Amino acid sequence: MRHNGDVTTAAQPHEASDPASAQSAQAPREVVILGSTGSIGTQAVEVVRQAPHRFDVVGLAAGGGRLDLLVDQACELDVQVVAVADPAKAAELCDRLTARGSAAKVLAGPEGVAELAAWECDVVLNGITGALGLESTLAALRAGRLLALANKESLIVGGPLVREAARPGQIVPVDSEHYALAQCFPRLPADQLTSLAQGNVEARRDQVRRLVVTASGGPFRGRSAADLADVTPEQALAHPTWSMGPVVTVNSATLVNKGLEVIEAHLLFDIPFDRIEVVVHPQSVVHSMVEYVDGSTIAQASPPSMRIPIAYGIAWPDRVAGAAPAIDWTRAHQWTFEPLDHEAFPAVRLACEVGTAGGTAPAVYNAANEEAVAAFLAGRLAFPAILDTVARVVSEHREEVQGGTPRLEDVYEADGWARKRAGELISRQG
Repeated sequence: MRHNGDVTTAAQPHEASDPASAQSAQAPREVVILGSTGSIGTQAVEVVRQAPHRFDVVGLAAGGGRLDLLVDQACELDVQVVAVADPAKAAELCDRLTARGSAAKVLAGPEGVAELAAWECDVVLNGITGALGLESTLAALRAGRLLALANKESLIVGGPLVREAARPGQIVPVDSEHYALAQCFPRLPADQLTSLAQGNVEARRDQVRRLVVTASGGPFRGRSAADLADVTPEQALAHPTWSMGPVVTVNSATLVNKGLEVIEAHLLFDIPFDRIEVVVHPQSVVHSMVEYVDGSTIAQASPPSMRIPIAYGIAWPDRVAGAAPAIDWTRAHQWTFEPLDHEAFPAVRLACEVGTAGGTAPAVYNAANEEAVAAFLAGRLAFPAILDTVARVVSEHREEVQGGTPRLEDVYEADGWARKRAGELISRQG
């Protein structure tokens, strides 16, 4: 049930470095939300509800697992088009939309989601979970759309492909850490941008000593490796400061999420891995920092709410008033920082190794982890075995595959191989 309309021609993204011109525009910003029924997508809808005069959501995409919510969103926002990744749900989606009086077009399958990513609009928010978001990221960039990127996996697994497709400044980071880093760089005109990330990107990187990415430490902060042997999925899902989807929450518990974010920071801001450091900040108020060569450090602080970076991503270069409550400066606060225990949580070091290796190694790291996390949540794998499995798969991949710039089919082949190999290792431990 694929829309057979005219092919959308590529358009230049807005000159996002000119806030005055953006603020003077009277028309609402046209937005496409990918992954609308997930954690990022539902919060994006909340931001739109709060400022309906600022945004016009023209398209939504979701996997199909929460069809009731997708239909509700489509009808409430009166969208032009809805994509569902599961083609088996397309007919039911059509029927439900028609019954509710919606004339929205329906696109089906992963190719339908990618088509929506290239839909004519001002900005595409990619909130799809996992490596499945890669084709949509590439489609949005190749169509010239400004991309508010919450799907870090697509950048990580397809790093060279994304860098080839994107123009400097075409990506607005939505991960709280990378949104924070972008705030800590001086703002440059569009013609001086040299990195993928839109906004406050530093062209003179010799002035930056290092990027400091903060981590909450997750629910197991302070535990030794031995203490982690018997933790349960319920414990791993009990994040102390953030409300996220199950995969991201487990990744925060293992620190794999922070490893992925280090790779993302390297790709977005073109800073070497040896100048990116992770520190534990349990309060999750300072989201990241940039340390300069003169000894000064600039930090971005806000309460732990994804609504702030989401709002900034879809409203770039403006801000959305009241996107989330601000820090209450009338109260006493205590913010603490401590080094990461790499022995108990080796995910960050392993991520730096695969990021340095490049090629399809990051895709293997991500795919093996997704399989291991699924097995852990299903009760088939112990918590420490998540990283053991990932490390084993990454090690075997190094022995078999040479580096280089991968093609899209190379990325998918490596992803499939890693998932299969991880599954074999997991079955032996069951």
